[in-house]
Amino acid sequence: MAVWALGINHTTAPLDLRGRFAFALDQIAPTLHGLRGALPRPPEAAIISTCNRTEIYCAGDQLEIVPTLDWLAHSGGVSPALLRSHTYALEEGQVARHAFRVASGLDSMVLGEPQILGQMKDAVRAAEEAGALGTTLNQLFQRSFAVAKEVRTSTEIGAHSISMAAASVRLAGQLFEDLNDIRVLFVGAGEMIELAATHFAAKNPKAMVIANRSLDRGEKLASRFGAEVMRLADLPSRLHEFDAVISCTASTLPLIGLGAVERALKLRRHRPMFMVDLAVPRDIEPEVKALSDVYLYTVDDLAAVVQTAQANRQAAVAEAEVIIDAGVQSFLHWMDQRRSVPLIQQLNAQADEWRQAEIARARRQLAKGEDVDAVLEALSKGLTQKLLHGALAELHAGDAAARERASDAIQHFFLRKEK
Repeated sequence: MAVWALGINHTTAPLDLRGRFAFALDQIAPTLHGLRGALPRPPEAAIISTCNRTEIYCAGDQLEIVPTLDWLAHSGGVSPALLRSHTYALEEGQVARHAFRVASGLDSMVLGEPQILGQMKDAVRAAEEAGALGTTLNQLFQRSFAVAKEVRTSTEIGAHSISMAAASVRLAGQLFEDLNDIRVLFVGAGEMIELAATHFAAKNPKAMVIANRSLDRGEKLASRFGAEVMRLADLPSRLHEFDAVISCTASTLPLIGLGAVERALKLRRHRPMFMVDLAVPRDIEPEVKALSDVYLYTVDDLAAVVQTAQANRQAAVAEAEVIIDAGVQSFLHWMDQRRSVPLIQQLNAQADEWRQAEIARARRQLAKGEDVDAVLEALSKGLTQKLLHGALAELHAGDAAARERASDAIQHFFLRKEK
């Protein structure tokens, strides 16, 4: 069994390219079906897609990295050559090490952030529901979760980490003198918006409003913070009311365009607007960044802010890598054992066939009234002869070197003394 993975992330690909390969959770199943149908031998497969990465994990009879990359490039509408220049391709132990590091938060923009672990679990659940997850990948991911748990409980990797949401509040605090005096609009109602709303709520802003396509979900989140809810369709006409806009939805097209922001600025008499686009693909058109009274930040723009506390956690990183090394070795040992499974199955099947043949013969003899002890003696001799036939034949066949190898093997397998 071969294992391979390929992906792009915040260190290898720009935001707009990552946006071409962002898959919402409800897209994972059909996407996995498309991938498996496009390869010569449908592999086990799982896809992890977040704002910072899209990664494909596969397991099959043999490595198929090139056709996997070709399929991914086609799905995103780019050339394989372009995608290859931004992609990392991994196989065997490299896959395990990468998966363990991702789950543990060591490969995240925010070192040690816990959100990625939940996103990986969602991806594995989606692959399982799609019927794309087999024994090998299931084992890989379950071990990833176990390693991540050990890293988080045994090291300080997550201590004092600065999340994207916290970074957004920090940047807003640099623009506005008092966050108590601002009105904040949250576009979306997912986990990232929930985190952002939690951090902003701690600053007691003048007003918080949540705009979401589903009012029910928006109202549920708003009730936690005493916030107002509004329809997403009302966003263009009310955009001018807000000093800060935080957006993160699964929309494939921008929800906030240049024209809407320009109109909002006029109504605001050009008072500044703070905007954070945490979505991949973008929720806010990139041209908005050029407007003089708008301070727009994307997930990539927040990178410098969230790295500030990294130096203090390097000792924890070293400790985590030791745990990951042990996890990788354990997974590779399991893989080696798995490669013996077909031979073990064949051996058991052959032994069972011999057993059934001897039992059938014994039953016929007993039916004829033959002596029970004689039948048992014949059964045991028959099984013994079948088991030893191949070994004895090897000792009498071939040249001297072949007989010597057979002799060593037979002594090892049949003449070992129990300790």
